[in-house]
Amino acid sequence: MSAEKSSLHTRNLHRNPYDFDQLISCVPELKHYVFENAYQTVTINFSIPKAVKLLNKALLLHFYNIKGWDIPDTNLCPPIPGRADYVHYIADLLGKQLDTIPVGNSVKGLDIGTGANLVYPLISQRSYGWTMLGTDINQDSLKNAQNILDQNEDLSTAIQLKSQPDAGHIFTNIIGSDDRFTFTMCNPPFHDSEESAIKGNIRKTKNLSKSKKTKPLLNFGGQQSELWCEGGELAFITKMINESVLFSSQVLWFTCLVSKKDNLNKLTNLLKNVKAVEVKTIDMAQGQKVSRMLAWTFIPQKNRKTGWFKVRGFKV
Repeated sequence: MSAEKSSLHTRNLHRNPYDFDQLISCVPELKHYVFENAYQTVTINFSIPKAVKLLNKALLLHFYNIKGWDIPDTNLCPPIPGRADYVHYIADLLGKQLDTIPVGNSVKGLDIGTGANLVYPLISQRSYGWTMLGTDINQDSLKNAQNILDQNEDLSTAIQLKSQPDAGHIFTNIIGSDDRFTFTMCNPPFHDSEESAIKGNIRKTKNLSKSKKTKPLLNFGGQQSELWCEGGELAFITKMINESVLFSSQVLWFTCLVSKKDNLNKLTNLLKNVKAVEVKTIDMAQGQKVSRMLAWTFIPQKNRKTGWFKVRGFKV
């Protein structure tokens, strides 16, 4: 057994090594991909797409009671522990406005680019009871996300989906004039071209499989909107920040993941220029991978409790 994954958030349910007996009892097919490696650790080969997908299915069923989770082979297969970390760090951010972490359906989150996997809304709702809206520009992704919801009827009012009809916008067409969100979240496209995305996938495949393969495996596939956009991560988040100004009074905290550390200075300078009243950068480490959550708000400190949290038991 490997040691606790101490780099994960303290409330992350995936800090301990995977109990594969338990996970196989949830998804029996997973047993065909589980083995003991040279270090006497029970694991799976993370370069095999089917194995990763079955592991995710078991994790979501066992820890979050999500039934029938599945995604097409052409879509991005997310690492559940890392996705959960983002949710927990958002909870910490919101908790600073109160004496405790806010739970309940009056906390409303917006997931930009929710994808076919719907992982952020699922984990957010199951962990804290938040109401979530997932958006995407890809109709096939939304169709698959809706299929997941259809198999979990108790989520029908807690998680909604909305199509973004214009790839040139992020919040426009999504946030209505009467809408208010406690937070937004986004894992933006990382690469700046399809060629760059393919090279990155081949590199990741080689690292995981210790091979000389020159073709990316399918669990590192993904639709264009999931993996790349013109200008890459920096251009996408720049657009997000500029557009967030239009909805500055309707969202308490805007947040976004930033993979490239070199992008942070440009983004924080832009946030100063658009007059965000507070900006936070929170480091998140999952194993060897380090990412950052960039968060900003236009709401003055004195106005951050009133009207944003109506959770039973909290004094707001």
